Amino acid sequence: MYTLYYAPGSASMAVHLALLEIGAPHRLERLDLQAKAQKDPAYLRLNPMGRVPTLIVDGKPVFESAALLMLLAERHPEAGLAPAVGTPERAAWYQWLVFMASNVMPAFRLWFYPQEGCGDAGHETQVRALVQARIERAFDILDAHLAANGPHVAGASFSAADLLLTMLMRWSRNMPRPATQWPALAQLADRVRARPSWKKLYEIEGLTEW
Repeated sequence: MYTLYYAPGSASMAVHLALLEIGAPHRLERLDLQAKAQKDPAYLRLNPMGRVPTLIVDGKPVFESAALLMLLAERHPEAGLAPAVGTPERAAWYQWLVFMASNVMPAFRLWFYPQEGCGDAGHETQVRALVQARIERAFDILDAHLAANGPHVAGASFSAADLLLTMLMRWSRNMPRPATQWPALAQLADRVRARPSWKKLYEIEGLTEW
C-alpha cells in the first residue's frame, strides 16, 4: 500500500496517474497548498523541500516526481511504464524524464512563482518573460523529438514519460502560447487525455480545465 501526498493538478499529478495506471493499492493524503500545509513541520519531516508529491514506499518517504515515476516503473514492470532495460528506448526514457525534471519543471516553478527568481514583486514581468522563452524552447525540442521519434516520448510505446510531459503541457494551458500549439505535443496530449487513468484522476482530484 502506497500513500501519496498530493495537491490537485500539481506536480503530484503524474505520480497519481502512474499509480492509477499500475492499479496498485494506494491511499491519498491531500495537502492544502494555499494554507501552506506543505510547510507544516510534520510534512517537512517527510519532504524537507516542502513540496508535493511525497510517496510513502515501504514505510519510507520518497519525493521528486521523475524519481517516483522511475521507481514505480521499476517496481511494477508489468504496467509497462518504461521500455525494457538495456534498449535504446530505455535510454531515451531516462534522458527525457531527466530533461523535463531538470529543465522544464524548474522553469514552470518560476512561471508560477516569479518572485522566487527576483526576490521581490518588482521584476516579476521580466522573470516571466525569460521563463516563457525557456519553456517554449523546451517545447520546441520536445515537439521535434516526438515528430521524429514518436509518437510517444520513448518511441512507439506509451510510458510514464508521457504522463509527466502531459502534466507539464496542462500547466501551460493559460500561457500566451500553450503546448497544444505544437502539433506533435498536441497529438500526444490527446492520446494521454483519452486514457482511463486521466479520466479517473479528474474525477478523484476534482479537476475540470483542459
